[in-house]
Amino acid sequence: MSGVQTTLDALGTTVHVAVRRADDLVAARALTTSVLRDVDEVCSRFRVDSDLSRANRHAGGWVTVDPLLVAALEVAVDVARQTDGLVHPLLGRPLVELGYDRDFALLAQVADSASRVATPPPARDAWREIALDPEGAVCIPEDTALDLGAVGKAWAADLVAAAFAEHLRGTALVSVGGDLRIAAPDGTPWTVAVSERPGGPVETLVELESGGLATSTTRVRRWTRDGVRRHHLLDPRTGLPATEVWRTVSAAGSTCSAANAASTAAVVLGAEAPAWLDERGVTARLVATDGRVHPVGAWPHERSAA
Repeated sequence: MSGVQTTLDALGTTVHVAVRRADDLVAARALTTSVLRDVDEVCSRFRVDSDLSRANRHAGGWVTVDPLLVAALEVAVDVARQTDGLVHPLLGRPLVELGYDRDFALLAQVADSASRVATPPPARDAWREIALDPEGAVCIPEDTALDLGAVGKAWAADLVAAAFAEHLRGTALVSVGGDLRIAAPDGTPWTVAVSERPGGPVETLVELESGGLATSTTRVRRWTRDGVRRHHLLDPRTGLPATEVWRTVSAAGSTCSAANAASTAAVVLGAEAPAWLDERGVTARLVATDGRVHPVGAWPHERSAA
């Protein structure tokens, strides 16, 4: 990305921050660290002391939580509504049963894991039963568990961008593990590198003036379970990793959360994704498992990374 930059580690991934004004960089880094620390403490599935974990332990009953979790779930429920449940916030139990039961940095150290009895995934519309009190309480359906992995990083990027817009003097950009949001756009495009994995080879460069850009991929968070290679993007219709028609999908949106909803749903939909995205006016770049690139809509002008 262009601008004056810095990087940090948070939410189990690499975070990039860029600002137009060099004197904004220190404040931008501090704001990013503070916002993402709060998100981790409240919304992590891998912390036993998080509000999300408490809600999961008491599924079926009301749990008092930080309003930040309520805000996250409002976004997650809205994304589920917009995608007709293709991006589902209640896939925590299937993910655990498939072996994704710890922070990925620790999971990657485990060659395989013991078999567990699989339970059916929650109903595709089970998200409708999530009850929220804006004052700070949630109730999720019995025998379900929250996982915000599909939208969590994108929503966190939107939160950071909102903090930038409030406290910085110039425009800025944040990318949380590849989910990117521009704050206080000034009409000057940012040059953004698109890759399959944080720190991986750059596939293409795009010019982006505002909004968000998200990339969903089946190539990064992978592990072995019962001798089978798995990935973290589940199809809520089966409770299993989505069939790998697309290895990577990048999508643009008015917010990073909207962009991520489109990119995740596209991975789940497989061959139906291009038509689904086109019907909704989403601009996207889909990369098939054989490496062929399929642009949809008015994908931003690409520049060679060479």
